Amino acid sequence: MTSLPRDYFVVHPEVEQALRESVPVVALESTVITHGLPYPENEKLARDLEGEIRARGCVPATIAIMDGVIHVGLAEAQLERLAQAEEMLKISSRDIAAAVSKHMSGGTTVAGTLAIAQLAGIRVFATGGVGGVHRNAPFDVSADLGELAKANLVVVCAGAKAILDIAATLEVLETNGVTVIGYQTNDFPAFYSVSSGIQVSARADSAEEVATIAHTHWELELGGSILVAVPPPSDVAVDPSIIETAICTALEEAHKMNIHGQAVTPFLLSKVSELTGGLSLKANLALLRNNARVAAEIAQHI
Repeated sequence: MTSLPRDYFVVHPEVEQALRESVPVVALESTVITHGLPYPENEKLARDLEGEIRARGCVPATIAIMDGVIHVGLAEAQLERLAQAEEMLKISSRDIAAAVSKHMSGGTTVAGTLAIAQLAGIRVFATGGVGGVHRNAPFDVSADLGELAKANLVVVCAGAKAILDIAATLEVLETNGVTVIGYQTNDFPAFYSVSSGIQVSARADSAEEVATIAHTHWELELGGSILVAVPPPSDVAVDPSIIETAICTALEEAHKMNIHGQAVTPFLLSKVSELTGGLSLKANLALLRNNARVAAEIAQHI
């Protein structure tokens, strides 16, 4: 386990013991709790994700910042507080130092979670979809991509969020040397849908195969994370044409309402769910649980 500055970090005893004894640990982000769903659905999802990881012999480490302290793994009361709070910050990697120094609280994004998990010595991280290049805004690029290039984790996701320019996102990942692996697929998934129509450069058909690639990557001291793209479960995956129609409508509305910055993604995801009659939300919840399962299976072999 990495030595952490104790003035800034609290590692949950269960997580600390697991890291010390080389028990597999899987990191989880917390903006899905603070900004993804209303209470009590967000709390239930958080517990479900941790449960999926525990069921496979791993220890979950949900990451968040509470009153200026970085928490790696949350106690029951802390998780409840995150879920029930009406206002919490959305903390990316750029926001960590300010949130800590100003004693603020919030959920960590993919980028924020990656940065903290790297410091804590965690090797596997499960999320829903990573951020990327926004449509019609080629200079609006999520910090997730930069952190994926800096950190050395296996990151399990369902591809990039479908509201993004997926082709451009993959180009930026390639530019930054981030390894992208299709999990039991040759295609990069499109979050709610099984395929974006774009092929990945590498494929792995088992958790063991992903772990072998990861170990080789680390032994060669190659930089960057390994992005494992897992298609959403086929029984909840949404037809791409339905999603695309909803996204285009949501983007038009966001433009008319002058929504920008960190507010764009939550607005679009909520609007797409509304426009698809909840189909996208159902897929989102299922793929989050599925990704947690796959991440735990990979962590068992890391």
